[in-house]
Parts: sequence; C-alpha cells; structure tokens
Amino acid sequence: MSRAASPGLRALVWDVDGTLAETERDGHRVAFNLAFKEFGLPWRWDSVTYGRLLQVTGGRERLLHDFASRPGLPADAGERERLAAELHRRKNAIYATLLESRGIALRPGVRELIEAGCAEGVAQAIATTTSRANVEALLRHGLGADWRQRFAAVVCAEDAPAKKPHPQAYLLALQQLGCAAHEAIAIEDSPNGLAAARGAGIATVVTRSAYFARQPFDGALAVCEDLCTPQPVSLDRLRGWLQRGPAITGGAAQAPARRC
Repeated sequence: MSRAASPGLRALVWDVDGTLAETERDGHRVAFNLAFKEFGLPWRWDSVTYGRLLQVTGGRERLLHDFASRPGLPADAGERERLAAELHRRKNAIYATLLESRGIALRPGVRELIEAGCAEGVAQAIATTTSRANVEALLRHGLGADWRQRFAAVVCAEDAPAKKPHPQAYLLALQQLGCAAHEAIAIEDSPNGLAAARGAGIATVVTRSAYFARQPFDGALAVCEDLCTPQPVSLDRLRGWLQRGPAITGGAAQAPARRC
C-alpha cells in the first residue's frame, strides 16, 4: 500500500532528453545524421558539433540555426523553414525506429526514483520541449507499454511551444498537477532546463548528462553525476534538500547548489 507523500514534496517534474536517458548523444544526433543522408545533404553532426548546437533548444530550431552557416541551401526563409520541418519529421521517425530496434537505456537511478514516487504517492510529471512522439518512443521502451500511468501530467512540445529556457513547460506541468512550485522538485540536465524550472519557481536537481558534464549550475538545489552517484538520490534525500533550501524567490536561488 502507498504511503502518503510528505507535505513538503508533492511532485517530481522530469525533463526527458539527457535527464531520463542519454538520448541527445546516442539517439537524436544519430537520427539527424541518418536523415541528412536520406535527404542527400553532405554534412554530418559529430559529437562536438552537436554539443555546441544544444545551446539552441528544439530540434527544428537547431536545424535552422545550423542552416545559417551552410552554403547551398535555399535563400528564401520560407523554403528553409519547410526543409527544416521535413528533416525534423523524418529525424523523429528514424529516432523512434532506433529506439525500437536497439533502445537507449534509462540513466542510473531514474527507474528507481520514478517507482519510489509511485509507491509513496508523490505525483510525477514530464516537462519537455521535445515532441510527444519522441517521449512515447523512449518511455515505452524504458518503462513499458503502461508508462503513462506513472505520470499525472505529460507536457511536450505540442503543449509548450515556447522552448526552454522559457518556463512555459514547467508552468503548464504545475497547473496540470494542481501543485504549487514550492511543493515540487524538477530534475534536469542542462543550463537551459535549469533556467526554465527556476523561472517557474521550482527547486531543481541537476543530473549532469554527457554534453553538460562541466557546465556550472549555479542556483540548482543539488548537482549530481547521476541519480546513483556518489550515492542514490532517494525521496528522503530530496525532501531534506527541499526543506533546507536553497530558497527560491521569483525564480532566483539564494544559495549555491550542494553536491550530491
């Protein structure tokens, strides 16, 4: 039987790419390159290039940003938009196929913390600006066909067109959860994600992903290598961190992040 959730922590709000799994490096980048090949485009994004492009949130937006430095593409902005949209649609289809054929494992500790939240009555939500199809493909593989039952709210790009660091996805998740910002913890992996969660007033635990292993995360509630390193991030640890701060006021943290 589920235990009642602590009054101080009512909800966990999860980012997806880089947080739940290393999808950027091992999934999206690979799928983009396969889409470029199918379209007869003569470039590929290596790991370093893709890491730089991750400063731009959103796959279609990332393409348009990269187009600006590529010769031989249509000069008309509308034609570039159409090409980006077609490439992005095809990339998403390839990404789903990659997940079905070989999968991308959830990061250490993710499944355990999700299941602990379910067992103890802590509501959970997804707040991402990736597409719903991408979320479904990843979590169907990682958590099973009934993955949706674990989440009281799932906010995706179709729901929140304002990309992170804009807080729209988090504000919508809080609204759907019926939860105040000070009663939730966000779990993120990137500076843009941290800024988005803080902008919604939510204390944030950062689990460093491959592309943000050395980034500063000032204002995070805590910064971890993953949810198991150096020790597991349990609900009790999260409750303790939330109780002790840092205080969140108007989206600004008032104390430095602790190390896990």
